[in-house]
Amino acid sequence: MHKALKVAAVISAALWITACGKGEEAAQAQQQQPPSPVGVITVEEISQAITVELPGRSRAFLEAEVRPQVSGIITKRAFTEGSEVTQGQSLYQIDSATYKAALISAEADLASANAALASAKAKADRYAKLVKTNAVSKQDFDETEAAYKEAQAAVTVAKAAINTANINLEYTEVKAPISGRIGKSSVTAGALVTANQSNTLATIQQLDPINVDIVQSSAQLLRLKANLRSGQLLKSDNAKVSLMLEDGSTYDYEGTLQFAEVNVDETTGSVTLRAEFPNPDGTLLPGMYVRAQLNAGQDPHAILVPQRAITRNTKGQAVAMVVNKDSKAEMRVVKTAEVIDNQWRIVDGLAAGDKLIIEGLQKIRAGAPVSPTELTADQPQQ
Repeated sequence: MHKALKVAAVISAALWITACGKGEEAAQAQQQQPPSPVGVITVEEISQAITVELPGRSRAFLEAEVRPQVSGIITKRAFTEGSEVTQGQSLYQIDSATYKAALISAEADLASANAALASAKAKADRYAKLVKTNAVSKQDFDETEAAYKEAQAAVTVAKAAINTANINLEYTEVKAPISGRIGKSSVTAGALVTANQSNTLATIQQLDPINVDIVQSSAQLLRLKANLRSGQLLKSDNAKVSLMLEDGSTYDYEGTLQFAEVNVDETTGSVTLRAEFPNPDGTLLPGMYVRAQLNAGQDPHAILVPQRAITRNTKGQAVAMVVNKDSKAEMRVVKTAEVIDNQWRIVDGLAAGDKLIIEGLQKIRAGAPVSPTELTADQPQQ
């Protein structure tokens, strides 16, 4: 029994010595492994305009609802639905017979008032002479003077009635309040309309220029203001806005940011910005969904790296591989912002002068020796 234990101990010692020898050989082999060739770029700081992409919808620059201002029967519609109309153009004709009669009656009332005024003036002039010789009493003179002033007032009332009758007669021709494109008509000839009715006859929209209402979350607005206050971003004087249409194409014209709403929408937590765009071709229509790109500021020390250089670790963090001073691969956890021209903007984790590995990432791991070759940022991947 004792002899068997000695034999087992000897065998165990021999196995341990063999394993140690193999471990040392593996370590030596790893140390002797040649460095892996990788392509690197030198990280640089540049001044970069920062843009944000926000959703928006187009709105008519001007919009007017056409309603009748007098009551009557529509006798004619004088426009083509969907066409361009100009301010003051006749759109509808309301039967004007009763309004012409009202004007004639008002003119007759004025003539009667003028005749009464002439009689009252003549009597007042006579009494003014007679009262000086006491041929008439002072009371008679005062009554005559009062009658003359009443006749003057009656003439003024009659003139006002004529003016009102003329206005109502003009309103029988419904005219375009603004220039623009008119939509469908809600009435036809023969329809009865009433003054200031709630239902519109038609709607006119001016589409050149056209407005775009852009929605930005209040949280995003606060982050932008914080970056401006901290100096990470510099305020830009460029208020130009570009658009991406629903089909993915870029709109031909740039717009100008006009204003930002001062209130936050309680239901969506967003702020509305308004931009104005030229629309000579009528490409943009009211209610169209668009994506707007705005200049949010200038980053004077922006670091931009190719997207292929940034990967994710098991925790979901963005990581980059750099070459350290010992010519070994080093993993860095970085913080990314937005993508600009297929490049990540890095806000933390990299500094100017770092050697960022952009090629050969699949062949290396952290701590492995590498043989870097300088590339340009836009050089295609091998």
